[in-house]
Amino acid sequence: MKNKIWLALALLMVLPIMFLTVSCAKQVVEAEPAPTPTPTVTSPTDAERRAAEEAQRARLAEERLRAEAAARQAAQAAFVNEPVNFEFDSSALTPRAQQILRAKAEFLRANSGVAVVIEGHCDERGTAAYNMALGERRAESAKAFLNNLGIAGNRLTTISYGEERPVDPRSNEEAWAKNRRAQFVIK
Repeated sequence: MKNKIWLALALLMVLPIMFLTVSCAKQVVEAEPAPTPTPTVTSPTDAERRAAEEAQRARLAEERLRAEAAARQAAQAAFVNEPVNFEFDSSALTPRAQQILRAKAEFLRANSGVAVVIEGHCDERGTAAYNMALGERRAESAKAFLNNLGIAGNRLTTISYGEERPVDPRSNEEAWAKNRRAQFVIK
């Protein structure tokens, strides 16, 4: 009997809640979309158009100048950072050295205001006096080749450092090959 009473009480509570929820359903109201404002198109005046074109030309000119400056710096770095190497106890230009000097001549032709110091270097073998003389012959050999390619002699200066300024201080064939060189420095 207790179960029936509890069941009846549960039904009495559930039925009114069901009626309330069904009867309180919200109605759907359709809203009209808000009108979108039509944009007003104003054409730029001739003065505004000219100012915008001038600003664009100025930006392009500045970008071009930056690109040219970057290209000049890259060419200058390539010119300075690539030495002309020589064989042991020689100031004769190898075919590779001549190729490098031709590229350097192109740079010098393109940059007529550039003057260069050609430094002659040797490895540590030989006496100091002999290496100074050999370094001078190497620098003069590079200068003469550039002169023959049409580069004015007054733009080229030579100096010999002999064995005093090695690129690689080790005492092996690889280091010696690096140290036998003519190095180019822009004044």
